Amino acid sequence: MSDADLAAELAEEAGRLLLDLRASGRFEGKALGKEGDAAANRLLVAALHAQRPEDGLLSEESQDDGSRLACSRVWIVDPVDGTREYAEGRSDWAVHVALAIDGIPVIGAVALPGLNMVLRSDAPATLPPAETTPRMVVSRTRPAAEALAIAQALGATLIPMGSAGAKAMAVVYGAADIYLHSGGQYEWDSCAPVAVARAHGLHCSRIDGTPLVYNRADVYLPDLLICRPELAGRVLELLAILAS
Repeated sequence: MSDADLAAELAEEAGRLLLDLRASGRFEGKALGKEGDAAANRLLVAALHAQRPEDGLLSEESQDDGSRLACSRVWIVDPVDGTREYAEGRSDWAVHVALAIDGIPVIGAVALPGLNMVLRSDAPATLPPAETTPRMVVSRTRPAAEALAIAQALGATLIPMGSAGAKAMAVVYGAADIYLHSGGQYEWDSCAPVAVARAHGLHCSRIDGTPLVYNRADVYLPDLLICRPELAGRVLELLAILAS
C-alpha cells in the first residue's frame, strides 16, 4: 500500500470509529472527547507501527520520546483535531494523518467525518473560481486579532468554524479563501492540512512568509497562512505592515 493510500485509509477508519463511538451514547461531553482521542490514537499508532515500523511517529495523544528526530520519514497525526467540536456533536472537526520527509509535509489526508469527506494530497481537485468578496475562516470561540485586522483590511467575510483541519479544508474545497492563524498551534494541528492544501495549489507558509517546517525538537508552530495563491501577496503584505 502506498503512503498516500495508507494515510487516507487510516484517517477514514479513525473517522468511522469516532462517529460510531459518538453514536453509541456510551459517553457524553468531555468524557466523549477523552475517549475519542484515546480510541482514535490507539488505532492510528498501532496501524502505523505495524505498516511502517521503520518510520518515526509524532501524535498529539502519545508521549514523544524524541526518537523521531533521527528519522527522515515521520508520520505526524492528530487523532481528533477539534475534540471540543467532536464532543459537542458538531461536524467541524477532523482526523489528520501526514507524512513529513526531511521536515516537508509530503503526504497528507484529512478526514472530515461529519461531512463524509476525506481530502488527500495525492488526489488534488481544481480550485473553484474565487468569489468577489474574500471569505476568511476564523476560530468560532477566539478569533485572532491579526486575522480580524486582515479581514477588515480586505473587506473579507468572516466564517466562524471549529478545528484547524476543518478551517484549512474549507479553503481546499472552496467554502473559504483564507485561513490565517496566529494564536498558537502544534505540528499535528497543521501538518496534514498543509500537505493537502499544498497539493491543491494553495499558498502555505508562516505568517511572515517563511516555510512551515516539521519534525523539529520543539513541536510548537504558532502560526500559519493557508490561502488562495492570488491572495497570498496582499495578505502577507498586510501582515508585514501589521507587524511593523
